[in-house]
Amino acid sequence: MSGPLSAVPADGGGSGELLRVENLVKYFPVRSTGMVRRTIGQVQAVDGVSLTIGRGQTLGLVGETGCGKSTLARCIAGLIPVTSGTVTFEGHDITNLPRRAMRPFRREIQMIFQDPYGSLNPRRRVGAIIGDPFAIHKTATGNERKRAVQELMERVGLNPEHYNRFPAEFSGGQRQRIGVARALALRPKLIICDEPVSALDVSIQAQVLNLLADLQDDFGLSYLFIAHDLEVVRHVSDSVIVMYLGRIAEAGPKDPVYDTPRHPYTAALLSASPAADPESAASRQRIILTGDVPSPINPPSGCRFHPRCPKAQELCSQSVPELEPKSGGEPTHLTACHYPVQAGEILASTGRREPV
Repeated sequence: MSGPLSAVPADGGGSGELLRVENLVKYFPVRSTGMVRRTIGQVQAVDGVSLTIGRGQTLGLVGETGCGKSTLARCIAGLIPVTSGTVTFEGHDITNLPRRAMRPFRREIQMIFQDPYGSLNPRRRVGAIIGDPFAIHKTATGNERKRAVQELMERVGLNPEHYNRFPAEFSGGQRQRIGVARALALRPKLIICDEPVSALDVSIQAQVLNLLADLQDDFGLSYLFIAHDLEVVRHVSDSVIVMYLGRIAEAGPKDPVYDTPRHPYTAALLSASPAADPESAASRQRIILTGDVPSPINPPSGCRFHPRCPKAQELCSQSVPELEPKSGGEPTHLTACHYPVQAGEILASTGRREPV
């Protein structure tokens, strides 16, 4: 396999590597029901993912539901243990650290969750929610904490006078701003954004995205940005990873991945993305994949996409393709495919109905 994808620009921009993930694997056991519960299988949620994120950079992560995006994010944040592989933050191996040893790194790695309704305790006031990081890490108390919380509220576009309100008194967009303020409280270096705008109206999405961009400029933040919306990811990211069934299908700087996708799955995703220009939408080749996503408990052999791939051949079911540069592409544009899409190629089939 090629080296981990880097979100540091090829021209040397940024100021070095912040996070490195190497061959990360996360399996969840499947247990039988009854009096004696035995392990009868494993859900292969993440299977050998490698990536890096540079300081002040944004790495976008896309893929359909169930591909392992959120599991990967929680492994990086240390919220769930890793089955194998390593997570290195600023040169420190933080893989499966004990709770006490992980605590200093909690200040540097924060998360913004997808659901602005479920991620906030409805029984607690907003001031207490945003102030929790200060209390847990003992960095501010009393009036000092209150001032810090109100400054954060103002910074993310909330009225500081609403310090004592409950989450139910805020709109969805305002609740997500509360989540942003909470994540920003301890001035982290990396914020993992797990679909932070998918539950919001389009106009509110733009406001939250602009806020995240402003905060990145002001504080030099790095983002791992997870989303379903391909255009949102292109707008905010420096580099992009496309995942399918726990593995990376394609990765690289955003422009090559979007303009010249090499993996058939990436091409299918982009063909389904809405186009603002009617002429562009009319001329776009629509790739319709047949069949369902295979079970992560018993994934296909070889390339995991081959049962649905319009280009699949016998080799695809026998051999796992390496994530590597392909001929005619940039060296930083990596694809895990035996038969990558060529420039101008028309994918004649809409997908295979039977596995190879």
